[in-house]
Amino acid sequence: MNELYAGMDLHSRNTYIGIMEKDSKKKVFEKRVPNHLSLILGLFEPFKDQLQGIVVESTYNWYWLVDGLMDAGYRCLHLANPSAIKQYEGLKYSDDRSDAFWLAHLLSLGILPEGCIYPKQDRQILSKGSGQNYAWQPRR
Repeated sequence: MNELYAGMDLHSRNTYIGIMEKDSKKKVFEKRVPNHLSLILGLFEPFKDQLQGIVVESTYNWYWLVDGLMDAGYRCLHLANPSAIKQYEGLKYSDDRSDAFWLAHLLSLGILPEGCIYPKQDRQILSKGSGQNYAWQPRR
């Protein structure tokens, strides 16, 4: 059984998902999808037993996605710290596809700069001090 790693480049309306094999670096799945939790869960289902890690890019709206994946039984979640990630030097361009696979690659190597996924009950306390509103939710 091949170990798989998934990277998710999250935006306000859609997410680019890239799933790769750890050893061969073969890209086994990639797709841009609307931010609908049920759709994303359905896409991950065929890979669930092989997924060793899922990394979500930390953006203002990551909560719904991480919480939904955790509620569905995914415990191998990681939150990428985008300000600490250095993309390939010398790259002429970067896009959502390359970002998703780069996140998965960093996670598979164990060198992903991560942020903390605080428990749901603690986030309300944290957000009050930051002035941010985390009530945004996409369609499920």
